[in-house]
Amino acid sequence: MSSVISHRFGLVFLAITLLTFLAASSAPTPLYHLYQEGLHFSSGTLTLIFGVYALSLLAALLTVGSLSDHLGRKPVIFVALVLEMAAMLLFINADSVAWLIAARTLQGFATGMATAVLGAALLDIDRQQGPLVNSITPLLGMACGAMGSSLLVEFAPLPTQLIYWTLLALLVLQGLLVWRLPESVSPVPGALASLRPTLHVPPQARRALWLSLPVDVAVWAVGGFYLSLAPSLVRAVTGSTSNLIGGGLVAVLTLSGALMIFSVRKHAADKVLRLGASLLAVGVALILGATHMGSLPLFFLATLVAGSGFGAGFLGALRSVVPLALPHERAGLMSAFYVLSYLAFCLPTLLAGNLTRSFGLIATTDGYGAVLIVLALGALIGLILQDAARIRATSGG
Repeated sequence: MSSVISHRFGLVFLAITLLTFLAASSAPTPLYHLYQEGLHFSSGTLTLIFGVYALSLLAALLTVGSLSDHLGRKPVIFVALVLEMAAMLLFINADSVAWLIAARTLQGFATGMATAVLGAALLDIDRQQGPLVNSITPLLGMACGAMGSSLLVEFAPLPTQLIYWTLLALLVLQGLLVWRLPESVSPVPGALASLRPTLHVPPQARRALWLSLPVDVAVWAVGGFYLSLAPSLVRAVTGSTSNLIGGGLVAVLTLSGALMIFSVRKHAADKVLRLGASLLAVGVALILGATHMGSLPLFFLATLVAGSGFGAGFLGALRSVVPLALPHERAGLMSAFYVLSYLAFCLPTLLAGNLTRSFGLIATTDGYGAVLIVLALGALIGLILQDAARIRATSGG
């Protein structure tokens, strides 16, 4: 009985901790316009603040992503929590652009470290439920962070501080509880060598990674679009001025993704990947239709479909790859997987943001959407051809 309770506590604790990190990552987004008004910085500076977070997160994944394979999970989780606490304190006291950049840089590194080690720990504790929790929690976290921050800004005092105080209290509690976790990895030599920037994909997982990568890239590129350009796009084509609509779209995207993940969690990974690619292509096509019709209801319907594709595609990619790693390879593989995912999350969006200066928001959205549709349909065709080849090989044809 005690082992069952320990297992349940570990799974719930790791999931909530991962959710907290992802909620913290999206919490500053609704506050940026307040920072801009108070600190008087440009959109270019705002892009820099976004960029340093992404670069710092990727730096963490590339360096300390596999550190817990050598030192154990608990010490690395604790360090990530302490770094995130420090980032929350920087946000609370931020009175200049330099403080915001420092806060986002530190937060990015802490989130990158936490994403890799918590993902690996979830796989250690439950190989069946671990991939599901790893898939659903980031989406729930981003929804909670964006909507929670928006609601506090709209209805509560201390608009640029209260969300960070709330997150800081959660992080302190998690820092105290982390030592109650059972350690799932025995320390092994090579910790310093593991800090050398590298992407470690075990040989037995490489083919599955390459097959699932186009879908994973497409779904994360959609996520990046929604967290950056989508609110501006909706305001431009519908004339809406509500700050809650942008947060609502993000919530619909992530929550529909989480619901889809839960719905298809017991299906085979290749079928889930195909479903994700199909829904994503349809959802992006509907987004383009809503853009040219200026229809807010169609935007929400399109977001619902695209979010379902997001969830299915992400879960299918994750379940195709990470179960193939051995215990001491999991953190490194999770790190590599998230590096590729976050590159797809950041780089296309940054490119699109620059292109809007030359071509405008609507034309850039058309091009962005067309590329994603081609990527999703190409991946779908590749998966169907692979299944057909497997059937022919099995039947001896």
